[in-house]
Amino acid sequence: MHVLALLTIVVWPQGLSGDSHRWTLLCGTPGGTLRQGAACDRLGSLDAPFAPVPPMSACTAIYGGPQVARVTGIYRRRKVWATFRRRDGCEIARWDKVAFLFR
Repeated sequence: MHVLALLTIVVWPQGLSGDSHRWTLLCGTPGGTLRQGAACDRLGSLDAPFAPVPPMSACTAIYGGPQVARVTGIYRRRKVWATFRRRDGCEIARWDKVAFLFR
């Protein structure tokens, strides 16, 4: 069976100076610590879920909180090393797109 994803997800709810929570997501094979069925289905339906905010984007100056998340591993046969924050409107939208991975 083709493995869609093998990801490690780490979330710092209070920012990098606070405690972190870590789990794994395996899609296409049994395992992982995140409920994989729904998460794999949602992740597979997204276009470029780990893409960064494009340079020179016009973003609203809203602060969404200190949360930080990092996703590492393999997704669709490509390496992933993505950091998510909630520092402005663009980053909040990027976070919200994959927030189901951070719960």
